[in-house]
Amino acid sequence: MHAMLLSCCVLGLTMLGPCFTAPTFIPEEDSTPTPEPQVDLKLATDYLQQYYNLQKDPLGRMKRSGPSFVSKVKDMQIFFGLNATGELNSDTLEMMGSPRCGVPDVEEYSNNQGTRWNKNVITYSIGRYTRDLPRSTVDSLIESAFSVWARASGLTFVRSHSGNADIMVEFVTHAHGDLHPFDGPGGTLAHAFGPGLGVGGDTHFDDSERWTAGGTGFNLFVVAAHEFGHALGLKHSRNPESLMYPTYKSPHPTNLLSLEDVANINALYSPVGVHPNHILRGSQYNPWLSRSLFPGLMQDRCAPDLTFDAVSTLGDATFFFKERYLWIKHNRQNDIKEGPIVNFMPKIETSIDAAFWIPRRSTAYLIHESMFWTVKGSVVKGKPRPLSHFGFPAWVQDVDAAVHIVKTGRTLFFIHDVYWSFNENRKVMDFGYPKYISEDFPGVNTMINAAFYKDNFIYFFVGPQVYKYNYTQKLVVGVENASSWLGC
Repeated sequence: MHAMLLSCCVLGLTMLGPCFTAPTFIPEEDSTPTPEPQVDLKLATDYLQQYYNLQKDPLGRMKRSGPSFVSKVKDMQIFFGLNATGELNSDTLEMMGSPRCGVPDVEEYSNNQGTRWNKNVITYSIGRYTRDLPRSTVDSLIESAFSVWARASGLTFVRSHSGNADIMVEFVTHAHGDLHPFDGPGGTLAHAFGPGLGVGGDTHFDDSERWTAGGTGFNLFVVAAHEFGHALGLKHSRNPESLMYPTYKSPHPTNLLSLEDVANINALYSPVGVHPNHILRGSQYNPWLSRSLFPGLMQDRCAPDLTFDAVSTLGDATFFFKERYLWIKHNRQNDIKEGPIVNFMPKIETSIDAAFWIPRRSTAYLIHESMFWTVKGSVVKGKPRPLSHFGFPAWVQDVDAAVHIVKTGRTLFFIHDVYWSFNENRKVMDFGYPKYISEDFPGVNTMINAAFYKDNFIYFFVGPQVYKYNYTQKLVVGVENASSWLGC
């Protein structure tokens, strides 16, 4: 919990107005005229205590000329690339008054370097919404903020609607149960916790602020993208071009991420389980950014003879398995992530022969030979279990394809030229199975590689072709290439 609290990010805006009253603190040198107004001294003291670990004076005195105060001012000036004089000049005070993230810039925060999620598929959920924007707009901006990091790395973000996810996103006000209360309009904007259990990754936005999708108010997309960087384990950058620079900045017309941001996210989430000749752990490059750099990792998704071993929904994405390789296509986006399966699911070091998704459980089942894994959200739950769990006889040691039919509540398992029907409600095999595929699925007279259910159609992947099968009328209504499912 201590580490997570240190990782908490709070974007704060310090507002100084004409009605700001002088603080009641008594300065140590009250008889000597000071070049800085008391309001500036109060601002600097609070700022350095929050972000640079300036120790509070037990008597509440502000020591603008003390060695500790001057040292912390210099630390702050060095961090922001200012002239390190140790004095509260106009540039320093202007920076201290800028909107910014509340994570300390030095010392305490450095203890959290290296914090990361131990997986590459990360779930998120949106709880309470803001009143400033339509829900659909909030959904889109949050999704886009995650996509900023997804496009730059091997990470995949899957939205969960179950209310249980790695990163919980909420709009709240004042005290909201995490020991970091918001302070109303004009104060803190948002905060996020670093990766971990409990509140780890959770990101909160102050609903007292004015959230917008444009250049006025506070742009939700920009703030969310910065906060999600902290939720993934990144620390602040000294580079003003970096998204992880501490101060808030208006929407940028081009890419939000700097080259430094891209390098840092890939150093933190460097691909695992890859031969060292293909990629070096901690490299700023990654196979999702450049196909030409890593030809041994990439596969041609537009090859005319492309086939899949298994195809399944998982959350808001469709997963395509081939040998030990995986493509992930987001259902509402055009981008496709790809790489070895182990990069996304470290517990699975084999190929996947069949897969199916049960929406009401938000659960996928991945089958390899005589065993299967249960995947809920983005987490592989426990150890693989035997196929006998579904009631197969002992001689069944592999499955060619599987698909869950939402309309009937049945999961169909295809093995060679026969298939079984499993009742997911009663947890038993239906009576009278197996049956011949050719008899119950006219027009599909061959072994099936993979199967996928969508909008009352079953899509049978047979070699490089996909048969669109009308499950109600019992006939094939179309044929297309498998590669077209990956946008080719």
